[in-house]
Amino acid sequence: MELTNSLAQQYSEKYTSVEDELLNEIADFTYENHAHSHIVSGHLQGKLLEMISCMIGPKRILEVGTFTGYGALCLAKGLAKDGELHTIELREEDAARAKSYFDRSFFKEKIILHIGDALKIIGELDESWDLVFIDADKENYRNYFNRIFPHVKPGGFILADNVLFHGQVLEKEIRGKNAIAIQQFNDYVFERTDVEKLMLPVRDGIYIIRKL
Repeated sequence: MELTNSLAQQYSEKYTSVEDELLNEIADFTYENHAHSHIVSGHLQGKLLEMISCMIGPKRILEVGTFTGYGALCLAKGLAKDGELHTIELREEDAARAKSYFDRSFFKEKIILHIGDALKIIGELDESWDLVFIDADKENYRNYFNRIFPHVKPGGFILADNVLFHGQVLEKEIRGKNAIAIQQFNDYVFERTDVEKLMLPVRDGIYIIRKL
């Protein structure tokens, strides 16, 4: 299902600040070479992540799902002077590619890349988070949320990507394990009374969740 009018997408990107050279390089490489290139954050969503991070000025950011590093570099632009961003990637090849970009960036010393099972790594990190971005395997969204939430500071934010899941959650009958998992996650967050929430139909849907 086409979620965003392509002309509106192009128009919005035209009136959005251009991505820097490194982000453009990451996007070009990913689109041209990666079998799952459609999951890269990209220009419009990347700028949204950057803007949110800059508004918050977080000291500690957690990203679950690094992919090729585009989103992490966008989020890192809002880090406080003494801030750090921890990002977790399961696939070693993607992690190595992302690390090569991080090492060339201004944020080389501020980004800590972890490779392996996110649920295990999250439990080992002794941090309190100001901003979290969940963008990994969809079946574990609720598990990630519950593992992370106690360590999010009051007033902190969790962003969850792909919450429209290619429009599949809009169907009368939701099929497929990923779409079902996303729908269950969306319902779970919506029913909680300890968060404020806003779902935006940007790209594949992003849920902005603020801990009360």
